Amino acid sequence: MTDPRRRVPRTDALLADPRLAEAQRVLGRELVKSVIAAAQQAARAGEIAPERVADHAVATLPRTASGLRPVLNATGVVVHTNLGRAPLSPAALDAVVAAGGATDVEFDLATGRRARRGRSALAALARAVPAAGGVHVVNNNAAALLLTALALAPGQEIVISRGEMVEIGDGFRIPDLLASAGARLREVGTTNRTALADYTGAIGPDTGFVLKVHPSNFHVSGFTSAVAVRELAGLGVPLVVDIGSGLLAPHPLLPDEPDATSALRDGADLVTASGDKLLGGPQAGLLVGDAALVERLRRHPAARALRVDKLTLAALEATLVGPPPPVARALRTDVAALRARAQRLAAGLPDAEMVDCVAAVGGGGAPDVALPSAGLSLPERYAAALRAGDPPVVGRVEAGRCLLDLRTVAPDDDELLATAVRACSSRACSS
Repeated sequence: MTDPRRRVPRTDALLADPRLAEAQRVLGRELVKSVIAAAQQAARAGEIAPERVADHAVATLPRTASGLRPVLNATGVVVHTNLGRAPLSPAALDAVVAAGGATDVEFDLATGRRARRGRSALAALARAVPAAGGVHVVNNNAAALLLTALALAPGQEIVISRGEMVEIGDGFRIPDLLASAGARLREVGTTNRTALADYTGAIGPDTGFVLKVHPSNFHVSGFTSAVAVRELAGLGVPLVVDIGSGLLAPHPLLPDEPDATSALRDGADLVTASGDKLLGGPQAGLLVGDAALVERLRRHPAARALRVDKLTLAALEATLVGPPPPVARALRTDVAALRARAQRLAAGLPDAEMVDCVAAVGGGGAPDVALPSAGLSLPERYAAALRAGDPPVVGRVEAGRCLLDLRTVAPDDDELLATAVRACSSRACSS
């Protein structure tokens, strides 16, 4: 009997298939060849018929040449760090595509000479924080703090409350970050209580600056006290405030979340923040504040190593001047509208029930804020099956059920979500 593996098509024949030839143009030859090799191996293992190799290869081609896969975030965590934090707005995505080619990012078309890098994005940031005399952008908020320490406290002390010596995720800690810049940390107060006298008693000739860090990813309650920004202003040394989550102005839904404008008006000399959290833009570290201090940071040699690329600048500008990004939409969505969507979806889906639930801000911001929400409750077995779908749907398992929270699903994606649930129910998921 002829070995069926001999009927597996050759690679060159498969590469000549018009569908796979077009895929090579879009995805590249090597990537397509790797997909073909996987399909051939599946045929040799008896998982598919040799005659189905080409069709299988076409069906398993990735949509892009990147290994990153778009997913539907149905977790209810608005700024989900493991899912890329803030999803970009259509305006920001269009700006990234437009910036993908040659641009005038550092070129003056009128004079034909070099210009300030990212000047239009910086101007947009300055307009968004009018209380700032100067603005600068680096590649994330940790980089903003690192650059600040390098420029303002080399070999000097940074005065910081013990209650603000935070870990920012994945084992990275603010104290270690600052110490790596060659600064010494001068801890004041206790874990739960710090007073103004603790700061004034620590300031001396070796003080580079006072740092106030918002503990955005945890909350300490009970017998506690902290010193407000306005009380720390005017101590004779620069006051740097790390607000973390990226609010540029007060937000009505997040009254306890610090923002850059308020911090500057209260006397902060420099504020650092993230661009990819509550601002809803790309990953970036925002530095706003005193013009002379910002310029000092901008001219530091390390600023070159920490600068952002043209794609980030384009996305940041579009986020600042364009329509509200998805994060803003998710935060302000009315719970009644979420319930109506959930009821409509549940009525047409097997195993689904509409449920009230609670969403979260996420991204290390507003840990005490509970966002009333609504979604779909499904048997727990759906959770893994939905993650294995195309596109993957990521929900959360709660009380033995798979919960799909609609606060983090755009209304335009409702049908995509419904299709994913139907596909899951038609497979072994429903057995």
